[in-house]
Amino acid sequence: MDKPQPVVTRDASEGRTIGIVGDIYRFLATGEETDGRYALIEATVNPDCGLPPHIHRREDEWFYVVEGEITFQIGEERRVAKPGTFIHMPIGNLHAFTNNTDKPAKLLISLVPAGLENMFFEVGEDLGEGQVPEKVSPQEIERILGAASRYGIEYVLPSS
Repeated sequence: MDKPQPVVTRDASEGRTIGIVGDIYRFLATGEETDGRYALIEATVNPDCGLPPHIHRREDEWFYVVEGEITFQIGEERRVAKPGTFIHMPIGNLHAFTNNTDKPAKLLISLVPAGLENMFFEVGEDLGEGQVPEKVSPQEIERILGAASRYGIEYVLPSS
């Protein structure tokens, strides 16, 4: 019989924490810990922050709103999600999310299979406990766009 994978536990202050696009992503489980099956992230989405429209080419993603409000774009539709809202985003669906309120919102995000968390590690900034992420900079956007295709992400940016 194969040896089972080690159990992963995280207390509220544990887990690698990354600042990216003004938000805070705390990694509760990574592909390295789940044999690549999934990654689980606790996201704190600050006011006027979130992720622009994009499409995943490798993984399904699901969201669960824990606190606050998040406006999701799903294709052309917009939906305000409040605590308790669950959204499953299968591979290939255009989506985005934004916090249009004046208070931080908290989400759980899962990626199945794992792997995309490595893009966050590559382009984001490691945060210590209590640290606040930098605001979005042109350099950060350039790093994200440069890495996206290697991770199967296609950003759909507005025409200028």
